[in-house]
Amino acid sequence: MTPFGLKLRELRKQRGISQKKMAQDLRVSAAYLSALEHGKRGVPSWQMLQRIIHYFNIIWDEAEALIKLAGLSRTKTQINTIGLSPEANILANCFAEQISQLSVADIDNIQKILDDVT
Repeated sequence: MTPFGLKLRELRKQRGISQKKMAQDLRVSAAYLSALEHGKRGVPSWQMLQRIIHYFNIIWDEAEALIKLAGLSRTKTQINTIGLSPEANILANCFAEQISQLSVADIDNIQKILDDVT
């Protein structure tokens, strides 16, 4: 599940809306909405994000947060190492190969390091 999918499901359940009902209202298939919630579908288009924001009547900061979550929910990410050091290239490739073996604690520690850089 992606961060966006988790938030989408949370919004839907908070409002007591079934997946089928939301899919009908947004004029998409229930299968698409399910795949979006489960992270089996990529980030929705800008237009779909806007439809979801309007559907839930989300405003300002919460809308921005949802858009940011969508951007952080890509399931096929590429890391461009062109022009970077050989060490950066090795790190990127090792990370891609080994991310599935990292624990939640490992991921949290790496995220903390990255947060300190930005």
